[in-house]
Amino acid sequence: MASPHDDLTFSNGAFAVDLIGRYTQKLVALQAPVLADEDPEPLHQMRVCLRRLRTCLQQFAPALLLPRAVCDPRLAKTVQRLGMARDLDVLRKRLEHDLMHELPEAERRALKPVLKQMRRERALAYEQLVAALQSGGYLKLLSKLQGWLKDPDLTPMGQLPLLAWTLEWQTPMIAGLFQHPGWFIADRQGDMERVHDLRKRLKTARYGLENLTAVTGSRCRQWITELRELQELLGELNDLHLLEMAIDDQLPSGLARSLPRLEALLRRRAQGCWEQWRQRADGLILPERRRSLAMALWLERRPHNDLDRTLILR
Repeated sequence: MASPHDDLTFSNGAFAVDLIGRYTQKLVALQAPVLADEDPEPLHQMRVCLRRLRTCLQQFAPALLLPRAVCDPRLAKTVQRLGMARDLDVLRKRLEHDLMHELPEAERRALKPVLKQMRRERALAYEQLVAALQSGGYLKLLSKLQGWLKDPDLTPMGQLPLLAWTLEWQTPMIAGLFQHPGWFIADRQGDMERVHDLRKRLKTARYGLENLTAVTGSRCRQWITELRELQELLGELNDLHLLEMAIDDQLPSGLARSLPRLEALLRRRAQGCWEQWRQRADGLILPERRRSLAMALWLERRPHNDLDRTLILR
């Protein structure tokens, strides 16, 4: 597929098709290594790629006429199935390679049954992952998407030049972002579900802005970095929370009584993440910072002869 980046007058639809084609190609390439399950990295890449594809399809929906089989619920279900296995990979790695060396021998021994149970749960999650990736629905989605990419069907908006519509593709991705209630949770004893939902919202906003980095400027890229760092802080906090719950559920006497050193270590790290998040969040929701994001979108459009010809798939 020829890249629309080779043509400075490319349309909304051509730009979206190029993005979708790259994500689809990467998903197909990752299918075999993910099913082989010899390395956790392909699973991580596939999960991210599916999320990026979902964001792209939602963001550019007004420009595209997609096959009925290419639907968000199917993609969401597949992301969820992959997420179970990926989360267990992350939790086990964090426990084995990051935390256990800081624990006394007695607590390391006590964790062996917990790790064994995690491995059993990972095996079950892998079975569900395989079922999802080999399901008729998912394979049909990929097939229909590949067929559509050979002769994409676009709406009238899809025929219009992208460079005249950049702002309209960016602003919906950040609309209402700073009104999310997760910004205003004052401490870790508050409604953490809202904080974790904000993490997902930050990720979607970041992916949407990254989709347009070919035609935006450095200030917008700085905002993408800011959103990524905030998302990663909340991701770290979420991982620690999930690990604490997973261990606590498997210990009859609970985490605090059975493994006091580990419980204190998890609590200390979570508090450190929370304090960093709260400091960054308090600065970001100030009026001048919120306005600076809008100004970055309005004023920093890159000139036609300075288009970025790369698409980062992380």
